[in-house]
Amino acid sequence: MKYFLLFFLVCSFSVVSAQTDSIPPIKKSDTLLKKRKPRPKGSPAKKEGDSMGITIKDYKIITHARDTTYLDTTLTIRKEYRYNYLRKDDFELMPFANVGQPYNKLGVSFNRATLYPKLGAKAKHFNYAEVEDIQYYNVATPMTDLFFKTTFDQGQLLDAMLTFNTSRRLNFSIGFKGFRSLGKYQINQAQSGNFKMTTNYASEDYRYILRAHIAAQDIKTEENGGLSQAELQFESGNSDYSDRGKLDVLMIDANNKVLGKRYFLDHKYKLIRKRKDSSRIEKTSLAIGHQFNYETKYYQYEQTEGNDFFGDAILNPIDDKANLKTMFNEGNVEFYNATLGRLQGNVSLYNYNYYFNSLFITDTQTIPYQLKGEEISLGGKYQKEIGGFNIDADVKYTLVGDLTGQSINATAGYNINATNNIVFGFHSSSRMPDYNFLLYQSEYLNYNWYNDDFKKERVNNLNFKFTSKKWGDVEADITTLDNYTFFKVDPDVTLVEGKENANIKPYQEEKSVNHLKIKYSKEIKVGKFALNNTLMYQNVSQSSDVLNVPSLVTRNTIYFSSDVFKKAMFLQTGVTFKYFSSYNMDAYNPLMGEFYIQNDEKLGGYPLLDFFINAKVQQTRIYLKAEHFNTLFGGSNNFYSAPNYPYRDFVIRFGLVWNFFS
Repeated sequence: MKYFLLFFLVCSFSVVSAQTDSIPPIKKSDTLLKKRKPRPKGSPAKKEGDSMGITIKDYKIITHARDTTYLDTTLTIRKEYRYNYLRKDDFELMPFANVGQPYNKLGVSFNRATLYPKLGAKAKHFNYAEVEDIQYYNVATPMTDLFFKTTFDQGQLLDAMLTFNTSRRLNFSIGFKGFRSLGKYQINQAQSGNFKMTTNYASEDYRYILRAHIAAQDIKTEENGGLSQAELQFESGNSDYSDRGKLDVLMIDANNKVLGKRYFLDHKYKLIRKRKDSSRIEKTSLAIGHQFNYETKYYQYEQTEGNDFFGDAILNPIDDKANLKTMFNEGNVEFYNATLGRLQGNVSLYNYNYYFNSLFITDTQTIPYQLKGEEISLGGKYQKEIGGFNIDADVKYTLVGDLTGQSINATAGYNINATNNIVFGFHSSSRMPDYNFLLYQSEYLNYNWYNDDFKKERVNNLNFKFTSKKWGDVEADITTLDNYTFFKVDPDVTLVEGKENANIKPYQEEKSVNHLKIKYSKEIKVGKFALNNTLMYQNVSQSSDVLNVPSLVTRNTIYFSSDVFKKAMFLQTGVTFKYFSSYNMDAYNPLMGEFYIQNDEKLGGYPLLDFFINAKVQQTRIYLKAEHFNTLFGGSNNFYSAPNYPYRDFVIRFGLVWNFFS
C-alpha cells in the first residue's frame, strides 16, 4: 500500500506544478471554474470535446444508486461536520480515543443495504468501503482531491484521489486512503490502507454503459483491552496520570485486522432505444444488464500468549481467523417508457463460503469449520413520477437458500414547492444474522459456537422526512425488530469483576423490540453569525434491555462567517457543543471486534466542546480545531466512549482539503 501512496504524491505534485489555476477568488457559494461565455445566436451547441464554458457542474460524482451530484468546493458548516476520519457526519457515533478505532453508537438505523449477512466484526468496519460506498466520476478535465489531517502522535491521515478521462464517455479514478496513529494510551496504535480504482464508460450511441471498480482494504489496530484501573488512575484527575501513556491497560500483546479485496462490474446494453423526435430525450428503451461482485475478506485476531481476560486458552500463540468468500451474479431486463416509468426484473445467484481452518470437537458438540452454499433470488424495481410523487420501489425474494428471505424498499417523494419537500419510506427485510453469530472458532475455549437454531432477523421500518428551508428538516423512523441478535455476557455464569469478556456469547431476543427515532435540524442566521442545531430523540420499547441508546443527543454550533483580506479568503470560526444523555453504553470486545450489551454501568451525560477556525483560499479549505477543550477546565474525568475506554483529551489538530484541476 505504501507504493500506492508514493504514486499519488508524485502524481499530485506533478499536476500542481503544471496547473494553471483558472479559478478566481470564490465568494461563498461561487463554484465556477470559468465564467460561461454567451453562445452567439445561431451558433452550434457545445459538442463533445468542446472545453468552452466548463463549470464545476461538469465534474460529476455518481453513486452506486446512480444518483448524480457534482463536486462542491464551498466551505460550509456541513463540511466541518464531515472533516473527519470517516469523511461523513458522525453525529450518531461516539469515537474512541485514537483515530481508526471503533465508534460506539449514539443512534441506530436498521435499514439494510443488501439482502445477505456480513462477515461480522462490525466494530472494525466503519472505514471499510462497501459496494454501496464507492463513487464513480464523469469529469471535464483531470481533477484531484486531497484530504489531509493530523492524527495522534507519530502519524498522519491522507486521502488522495485522482480522476481523469480519455473522452467524455470514458472516465477513470484512482484513490488511496491511508493513515497511521500511535495514540495517547499504551498499545493503542492504529493504521489502515484503502485502495480503490474505478471506471465509468458509455459507448458513442449510449447503448452500452459500464462501471466497475477494484478495492483492496486493510485495517489494523493494536488492542489493549481498555484501562485496568480506570477509577484509581484516569478518573482520579491525579496529575501523575496526565500522561496517558502511564495508565495501566489490560493487554500488551494483541492486535486485530480486517483485510478485503473486491472486484465489481455493472454493465448493460440497450436493445431498443427510441428518442423523442431528434432530441436526446429518451422515450422508450429495453435493456439487458449484468452485475458481478467477487470479494474475499478475513478478520484475524492475534495475541502472543493467552490472557485470562478472555478465559482459558487452548493453544498459544492465539491466531483466530474467520474467512469469507462471496460471489454475486445478477442478470436483469429493464424496460423504460417516459409514460409508464422504469421497470426492471432480475434474478441473482449468491455463492458464499465462510470458513475456519479446522473442526472443533467438544464433549457436547462438533463445531463445523465451514458454512457454504448458494442463494437464488428473484427481484424487481420500479421508478416513476405519479401525480407529483417520485415513486421508487425495490423488491427481492429468495427462492433457494437458507440465509435470506425477502427485502422490500419503497419511497415516495413529493416537492410541495421550491423550498419544501416530503419523503415517505418503507423497509422490510428478513435474513440470518452475520456469520460470526452463527459460527465462530477461537483458541479461547469460550469463543467457540455453532448456532444452527438461530432464526432470521426481521426488520419492519416506516420512515418520514420533511425538508424545508424555512422550518428546518425533520426525520422520523419507527422500527420493529424480531429475533434481534446481539452479544452479551452469559447470564448462567458467575461473573468475576473485570472478567466479563471471558463469557461473551451470541443471543437472540424472542420478543419484539420497537425503536423510535426523531431528528430535527435547523440553522438560524443573523448577519454573519449562524446557529446550527441538530437534536435527536430516541425511545426503545422492549421487554429486556437488549438495545441501549441515549434518549437525547444534541449538537449546536455557533459560528461566524466572512470574507477577509480583501475577499482573498473566506473564514468560518465558531464553537460546537455536543451532548448525549447517560445510558448503558455498549462494551467493546477486541477479540471479536464487536460491541456487546451491558446493563451495569451508565456512561455519558457530559459535554463535548470543540473550537474551530476554517478558511478557504481558492479551491483549498484549511481546517484547525481544538477538540474537547472543556477538559482544560478541570473537573472529574468521566468521559468514556465505552466501559474502560476513555474518550480523547484536549488536542489541537489541523489539515486541509484541496481540489485542483488541469
